Order: sequence, then structure tokens, then C-alpha cells
Amino acid sequence: MGRFHRHDDGTTHQHGVAEHHQHDLPSSGDTTAKHDLGDMSGYGTGPERIQVLERIFGENDRTARRNRELLDTNNVVAINMMSSPGAGKTLILQRTLAAMAESTAIGIIEGDIETSIDADRLAGYGAQIALLNTSNGFGGECHLDAPMVRSALGRLTLSELELLIVENVGNLVCPADFDVGAHHRVMVFAITEGEEKPLKYPVMFRSVELLLLNKIDLLPHLDFDMALFERNLRSVNPTVSVLTVSARTGEGFDDWFAWLKHSLVVPTAGEALST
Repeated sequence: MGRFHRHDDGTTHQHGVAEHHQHDLPSSGDTTAKHDLGDMSGYGTGPERIQVLERIFGENDRTARRNRELLDTNNVVAINMMSSPGAGKTLILQRTLAAMAESTAIGIIEGDIETSIDADRLAGYGAQIALLNTSNGFGGECHLDAPMVRSALGRLTLSELELLIVENVGNLVCPADFDVGAHHRVMVFAITEGEEKPLKYPVMFRSVELLLLNKIDLLPHLDFDMALFERNLRSVNPTVSVLTVSARTGEGFDDWFAWLKHSLVVPTAGEALST
């Protein structure tokens, strides 16, 4: 019994309670005390769970490739935007649509467990919007996957779009594991969330190429240590680009708009993002 683990190359295996990768524990030469990893027997899973998850990821990745091919055929660049709940994705998208929708044909796939609240906030800016509620999943799926996005693509007129932004379900864990067929992965992170989050949720931070550091207008009122956050972030993702923004004031958005415009080049098959 133990813990499921998926590698960047898509292979999967199980960790036993006493079995861990070398990178999970200090080396034998490390004199610091090893952290108590806790009781993982509650997972109650074995090879059957691994096989099920491998099938889930395998089907998801095949659908993601088909999604990307469909987008490429229609010359649409797709961005998977992820964050924790309340980090500011929707307000960032409102500002983005207000500034760019007249010059760029944009579509939004809006993912939420319940309600159309965020999709309603994005209406009226001239963008095509497809809502995905995940509440039919096991208590409400905490992420979007490729088959869900595939269903939403069928409700958009892709031939009329240039840019598609997938606003994923607010969660710092699961969305990073699922390729939805996007060309780029972007994360919104609010400084109110704390400097330690890259260390606590490394898979999410490691999976993105751009991080929008939001709510920067609150910096004078918080004890947020920017240098410490930067060190923590670089320790898990040395190459990620960072743009500091304020969705409330609009600070930093010119750089974000410039990044989006630069991204409007459909990658070739060899350059397309894969997980």
C-alpha cells in the first residue's frame, strides 16, 4: 500500500510507506533530521489503483493531443490558466477581455464546480464563452481534464477565434496533473497566499511557464517577503517567467497583454506542450 506518483514523462508507480525517491529524502550525507512522512496507510491502494490512474491519464493525454490538433487546425492558441480559489483569475480575464477583445478574437472556457457566476462576469466583452461545471463528478471534480475541454470546444466556433483561455477550477493540486490540450500553461498567484506555497505545491508551480504575481497593490500592507518567494519559486521552477500585476488597479497589465500577443503563434507539432 502506498502513494501514487506520476513522473513528467507520464510513467506511474506506487510508493510504499517506507519506499521513496532519493529526491524525497535527504541524502545519506545530509546531517539534518529526516522529516516524519506520516502514516500513508490510509491510502488503502495497491496495483489496482495504479492501473486505473494509468488508464485515466492515458485516455486524457490522447484526448489532449486531439484537442491540440483541432486548435492547430483552426490556428487557435490555447492557454490553460490555473490558480487557487480567489487568486484573481476571473478579474484578470475581465481586464484582458476589456483591453483585447476588440482587436483579438478570444474564447473562454470557464471551469467551476458549480454556478455560472464567473462566466456571467465575463459576458458582454465580445468573447465566446463555454461554461463547464464539474459537479457531476465525485463530489465535484477539482480540475478540468481533456475530455471536458473537448466537449466545450464543440460549443465554440473555433474558426472565428485566435486565442482560447481555459480558466481552470481553482485548485493548487489537481489541475497541474491534467493536460487539457493547451499550448501554454499560466498560473495566477496572489501575494496573500504566502511565500511558502511553491514548496508546498511544487507540481503546480513546476508545470507553468508564466506566473502572474497578483494583488501586488497590497504589498505595502502585508509582510510578504518578495525575495523569499522568488527563492522558493526558483527552487522548483528555475525558468518560469514572472509578471507582477494588480487586477484591481491594472498595474503590470501592459506586460501581460504583450505576452499574450507574442503567444499568438501556433506552435508546430514538435513544440506543442505535452505532459
